[in-house]
Amino acid sequence: MVHNQKPKAFIAWSSGKDSAYAFYLAQQSGEFEIVGALTTITSEFNRVSMHGVREELLDKQMEQLGLPITKVRIPSPCPNTVYESKMGAAIEALLAKGVSHVIFGDLFLADIRAYRETQMSKVGLTCVFPLWLKDPKRLADEMIASGLVSIITCVDSKALAPEFAGRTFAPGLLQELPEGVDPCGENGEFHTFVVAGPMFRTPIPVVVGEVVDRDGLVFADVMLA
Repeated sequence: MVHNQKPKAFIAWSSGKDSAYAFYLAQQSGEFEIVGALTTITSEFNRVSMHGVREELLDKQMEQLGLPITKVRIPSPCPNTVYESKMGAAIEALLAKGVSHVIFGDLFLADIRAYRETQMSKVGLTCVFPLWLKDPKRLADEMIASGLVSIITCVDSKALAPEFAGRTFAPGLLQELPEGVDPCGENGEFHTFVVAGPMFRTPIPVVVGEVVDRDGLVFADVMLA
């Protein structure tokens, strides 16, 4: 008797709410066997790139998801050629494990989607975008209603007041966002770290520590409690 196997997929994991919710929706769809996660780590800081999240917190997220993680270590700054080389090597290893799909948490930036699809098609991977073209305000509400809890770890101070760093992504915060700021931060206005949600077994206990400004990017240092 032949069983139809689900295609194997991995999640492009940023440690933030969009990748977490994309993972959750893909998992709920039942279409894929999600076998791992892929994350870029900035070598100098041992933190998730862009989000500024400590590596030990990323490891805690993987424990909650029950997934193995492939960490792509990149320098800062990272030339695109270096990024693509390191990412390519990591993806080759995943392909060797029979992975055919990669799940992304992008919402509406067509150029980023096109770039991802171009890069992944070169190695025969199919991209999946569970959040694509969902209304950002409704999506933000939906995430929060699902029980997803995330903390803003990085703010672009050109778009948003530094005081938002370290705050919880919640209905009250959404109401305070200035006009023109995407409710999900899709234009890079802010990045988050997920501490709880329907995709996790149990919440990750954290405290928010020091807030620092690095060239206009304001980072809140989230630590294990």
